[in-house]
Amino acid sequence: MVTKQEQERRVRDYRARQTVHERRKRRQRRDSLIGGGLALLVLLGGTALIALQQPGDPADPADTAAPAASESAGESLVPDPSLAEERTWTGSMTLNGVELGVELDGAAAPQAVSAVLFDTQRDYYDGSTCHRLTTSEGFSVLQCGSIDGQGGGDPSFMYGPIENAPADDLYVEGTIAMARQGNNAESNGHQFFIVYGDTTIPSDSAGGYSVIGRVTSGLDALRDEVIAKGTEGGVPDGPPAEPVTIDDFTLE
Repeated sequence: MVTKQEQERRVRDYRARQTVHERRKRRQRRDSLIGGGLALLVLLGGTALIALQQPGDPADPADTAAPAASESAGESLVPDPSLAEERTWTGSMTLNGVELGVELDGAAAPQAVSAVLFDTQRDYYDGSTCHRLTTSEGFSVLQCGSIDGQGGGDPSFMYGPIENAPADDLYVEGTIAMARQGNNAESNGHQFFIVYGDTTIPSDSAGGYSVIGRVTSGLDALRDEVIAKGTEGGVPDGPPAEPVTIDDFTLE
C-alpha cells in the first residue's frame, strides 16, 4: 500500500519534471533570440551574475533540474554548519588532469564550507562537469557543480545565508565562492566558481557571493591547459570549448 507521504513525494517529483520540461522548451525559444545579444552585452561592459537557475527565475542562463534520484523532492540534505568545525580544510581538486591545491575556511563560511565538505565526502563532484567559463577582461570565472551539467540547480539542496562576501565586490584571483540565484540569499547550493583572474561582481539586493576559500596551487596550469582553450564559439560567457570534468575533489 502506498503511503500518503509516498504519494505526496511522487506528486512533487512529477511537478518538478514537468517544470523542467516546460522551462527547457522556453529556453530553446529564448536562446535563438538572445544568443547574439549576450555577447554584445558583455562586449559593451555588462557583467553577468554568477547564478544558477531555479523555478521562477527566467533571467538566469540555465535550466532547473529535478532533485537527484537519491534525494526526495523537498527533503533537504544540507548539513549543519557545525560540520565545518570552524577550521581550515585543505585538499585538492583535479580538473581535466590539472591538480589544484585548495584551502577552505570553515570559520569564515561555516554553512557553505559544511555543504561543500558534505558533497566531497559523498563524491558528489567526482565526474561532474564545469558548465560555464567567462573570458572577458575583469570577469574571469569557471563555474562548476551543476546537478545536470548545464547550469541547472537542485531545489532540494538550497541554503543561506551569504557568508564572507567581499565588501568591495572584488573577488581576487584564486578565490573559490558559491554561486546562487540573483537576489536570493537563501539559494546557495552545490555550484561554486573558481576565480582565475581578479574579478568584480557587483552585489545585488541580496548581497555578494559566499567566499569559501582559495586555490593555493595549480592556477597557472589551469589557465594554460584548460582556460586557454576558451569557450564554445569563442563567446565571452558560455560552455568551455573542451568539456571540463572534475576528476576528483577531496578535503581533510
